[in-house]
Amino acid sequence: MPHHRTVSFASDNVSGAHPAVLAALQTANTDHVAPYGNDPLTKRAEAAFCELFGCKVEVFFVFTGTAANVLSLSSLLWPHQAVICSEQAHINVDECGAPERFGGMKLLTLPSSDGRITPEGITHYLGQVGNEHRVQPKVVSITQATECGVVLTPSEISAIGHVCQAHNLHLHMDGARFANAVASLGVSPASITVEAGVDVLSFGGTKNGLLFGEAVVFFNTELARHFKYIRKQGMQLASKNRFLAAQFLALLENDLWLENARHSNAMAALLATLAADIPGVRITQTPQANAVFAVIPPDVTTALSAEFPFYVWDADTHEVRWMTSFDTTEDDVRRFTRRLATLMADQAANP
Repeated sequence: MPHHRTVSFASDNVSGAHPAVLAALQTANTDHVAPYGNDPLTKRAEAAFCELFGCKVEVFFVFTGTAANVLSLSSLLWPHQAVICSEQAHINVDECGAPERFGGMKLLTLPSSDGRITPEGITHYLGQVGNEHRVQPKVVSITQATECGVVLTPSEISAIGHVCQAHNLHLHMDGARFANAVASLGVSPASITVEAGVDVLSFGGTKNGLLFGEAVVFFNTELARHFKYIRKQGMQLASKNRFLAAQFLALLENDLWLENARHSNAMAALLATLAADIPGVRITQTPQANAVFAVIPPDVTTALSAEFPFYVWDADTHEVRWMTSFDTTEDDVRRFTRRLATLMADQAANP
């Protein structure tokens, strides 16, 4: 029997590193260079980010997405201030209380069915500004693409940016899947960040082909003035920073970051198309990035996920999430959907 590689649709961080990233690490593994980011590769990577966004930015590399979010938010707040975000935001749901414990910040959440928040929702929390008995909103955090796979348009982000500017709030973007959003929208990276009023971006790397590493990108460079100390206290200052920088160079040079994202988005679109043709499978929304959400019977979920791991998104409604990544192949998708079709047929024949 032919051997099939292990395939998971649980997340886009189940994949390995892109070969170009591994090659860049090997190339960087020569000579002795200054530590803590005082090396030529880090300087080149910083310049590459400035070129990507078409403006002067301050860039800091860290190891994890949680660190990128928590440390960047920490740089924007005093202890009596808070972050407004969606109730589905990663910082609220999936970071084990790290913003609260290590950032000492309160999260003010807004209800959301798809991870988006609105300008009207933000203003809900502004009525008590100046009241010393209430925590003071200071930062709005949005996710691009959202945890529900929705991509925010430039106009949507600009509308939030205008509210932030009018009320002296900072705007943070969790961009763990920023590349997928750019690929989906077909717009410039600047149009959904600096041009839309974003002050700081957590630029995802691990979910887009890196071995490890995320970048904190400050568009409002004045806000970055203390970040090097915050990063050190947060235990995220890499001694051999060149190995973080080298990976980002591999992504940014020749637009590999965008190529990877376009591919993973395309695989999600194919998966959704094939799954939608299977009787009994209901795709709950049109994929906008690299996530597919579907409703399938629990017994099918159990059997299918034993072979192709994925997560149950909502146990009450039997909704599941399938994620594709830069190395998902068309064969992977077709194997998965063929097995799904078989299980659904068996379920229908033996209810």
